[in-house]
Amino acid sequence: MQADIAVIGGTGVYDTAMLDNVQEVEIDTPFGKPSDAITIGSFGEINVAFLPRHGKGHRISPSKLNSRANILALKKLGVKRIISASAVGSLKLEHAPLDIVIPDQIYDRTRMRDSTFFEDGIVAHIGFADPFCPDMSSMIARITRKLGYSVHEKGTYVCMEGPQFSTRAESRVYQALGFDIIGMTALPEAKLAREAEICYSMIATVTDYDVWHETDVNIETVISNAMKNEDAVRKIIKEIIPRISVERNCVCSNALAGAIVTAPDKIPFETKRKLADLVGKYI
Repeated sequence: MQADIAVIGGTGVYDTAMLDNVQEVEIDTPFGKPSDAITIGSFGEINVAFLPRHGKGHRISPSKLNSRANILALKKLGVKRIISASAVGSLKLEHAPLDIVIPDQIYDRTRMRDSTFFEDGIVAHIGFADPFCPDMSSMIARITRKLGYSVHEKGTYVCMEGPQFSTRAESRVYQALGFDIIGMTALPEAKLAREAEICYSMIATVTDYDVWHETDVNIETVISNAMKNEDAVRKIIKEIIPRISVERNCVCSNALAGAIVTAPDKIPFETKRKLADLVGKYI
């Protein structure tokens, strides 16, 4: 069973009751298995895939996610658009807990993650100036606002390593640099989605003010607000899915065109085989 759209998030962000013909699919990739089985079902004329980012029961730490397997598994299923749901901390007073941010930029503070498919004898330099699909993000913001949620269109997401939260010094530096929200999962997902020529946008739900604020972050508050936010995300997703066009006219859809700089005859056969789902139309 193929899918047109995928949702990546916690197990609470989707409701399989909204889908027909539901099935769970186990997929293996050359980079290993994704975080969990992928649930696929039909929503009207559209097939939707749901992937629990951290595995069912939230078993996998942000720094240990096999994002390459997650994205490639969705690519194998035919996914063209990914909606990522992610809990974040706020670095600005006006981005209050339970608000929703649709970020348009990312600042990378990770250091331990595999962030490209292109290795083992092949090099590709994709454009990543605008890391989120502008067309899809704009539509998500409009729908979120129409549903009555407090939404902030645009903003910079600083992606940290984790699983620990920030120190006060780090948090104050991020705030001073003008960043809007902080989280642990946008990267390398967004980079890998772009390499896979999949549109990627995020619904970032604010759970707390980060530790720059006088109210300290604690896991109880984060979890409580994350659960409240999940209901909002489910409602937004139900409104978004029937409005998303499978046809695309954005930079995401042909991100690899001209990006592969390695001479085809110099790329090892095994590497070509491993990346066939990504590079087959170019090599």
